[in-house]
Amino acid sequence: MKTSLNRLTVGQALDAMASGQCTSVELTQACLDEMDRRNDSIGAFLTLNHQEALAQAKAADEARLRGEPGLLGGVPLALKDILVTRGLRTTAASRILENFIPPYDGTVVEKLRQAGAVFLGKTNMDEFAMGSSNENSAFGAVQNPAAPGRIPGGSSGGSAAAVAADLCCAALGTDTGGSIRQPAAMTGTVGMKPTYGRVSRFGVVAFASSLDQVGPMTKTVWDSARVLEAIAGWDPRDATSSRQPVGRYTEAAERGPQCLKGLRVGVPEEYFQEGLSPEVEAAVQNVIDTFAAQGAQIRSVSLPHTRYAVATYYLIATAEASSNLARYDGVRYGKRAQSETLKELYTRSRAEGFGSEVKRRIMLGTYALSAGYYDAYYLRAQKVRTLIRQDFEEVFKDVDILVTPTSPTTAFPIGERIDDPLQMYLADIFTISCNLAGLPGMSLPCGKDGDGAPIGVQLLGKWFEEETLCAVGGAWEALYNG
Repeated sequence: MKTSLNRLTVGQALDAMASGQCTSVELTQACLDEMDRRNDSIGAFLTLNHQEALAQAKAADEARLRGEPGLLGGVPLALKDILVTRGLRTTAASRILENFIPPYDGTVVEKLRQAGAVFLGKTNMDEFAMGSSNENSAFGAVQNPAAPGRIPGGSSGGSAAAVAADLCCAALGTDTGGSIRQPAAMTGTVGMKPTYGRVSRFGVVAFASSLDQVGPMTKTVWDSARVLEAIAGWDPRDATSSRQPVGRYTEAAERGPQCLKGLRVGVPEEYFQEGLSPEVEAAVQNVIDTFAAQGAQIRSVSLPHTRYAVATYYLIATAEASSNLARYDGVRYGKRAQSETLKELYTRSRAEGFGSEVKRRIMLGTYALSAGYYDAYYLRAQKVRTLIRQDFEEVFKDVDILVTPTSPTTAFPIGERIDDPLQMYLADIFTISCNLAGLPGMSLPCGKDGDGAPIGVQLLGKWFEEETLCAVGGAWEALYNG
């Protein structure tokens, strides 16, 4: 093949294996070789899975010969290190779980196994998914392969970097306030956050349970659609899982630019305000103009409660985090030497425990939930969250999809905002509302800044209408790359 195997998209890899141009073992070995060559400089993976990955690849090749290829049969994927994986170290990029090896698979991992995917390893991330730059990992920051010296975005920065550097064909991330879409924008990849409840959260190390959602990070829209088909669906082990039928996402991604004709595209005025980089604004405006040229109806809309989204998110998310992370007390989870008493373990685990950002968020959340402050902060934030959702409900009466920037700027230099939490939090200003409302969202490459760093455009769709996102995303991709 003219293209190195590790550079293949999911679609190309499936075609190549189906036509006999390569085997899964050959494809997996090519990715493992690239990982061995580049991971030390990028820091995308925390745990490599060489031996087991090759065994999975061999099994996938055998299944293909039996006529049972599976949706992702033989495709090498990376898993964010927040997804519980049987027999494979799962740390959430924390010292407190540094040696945790789960005895079971989370639902998405289980579904990927059933689809025949190959697991290359676990990717780096902000500790317990708390961060926007991947600098909060207990094991070191990740480099952005598309913009060396800059952050890859977070918290799924390792997954984004692995895809951007062609260390894998695709990866899974989680999105609590933009943690799939923002790193996708900053690395020039495709990231999809499904509707809340579309994908099971069983076996996901919890950050904020009412916001977290698993989704694909890929090289193309079709690839994201294929991975979503494999992991979506109702799960009786997750009470928030939806029984809505899984759509035909890959078919939607193949509709082409003709699907834009007559499409009602909303452009929220609140997403084009002070603080937005002129280069990002120009690139996103080009997407809007391109849609208009293809026959889409462009409409200016308003989401008036957007200005409260950051404050609302950081009250709700930190409150839920303070509750979820209480289990890491050094007794139920954590490292323990055989000679240690529970008291000694508790003392050492606390000393070696959470990083500064996790501690900051736990303290904020505990304060918001404390007696005398619950009504003033947490309860009020939940009421504003309802208003934000109602804004979207009203807007979606008149439009089919929203187009916005994914991030106000391109990737910033590593270390630039690490001591300024507020500026770091504002990196998610355009992605947070999607999670508060439970909407599906997708980030796509749409240009580069003057230094060559990627720019992302965000598509927001109606609840459980991921097919529309895939269709419009595929249309833009065809026009952008055409």
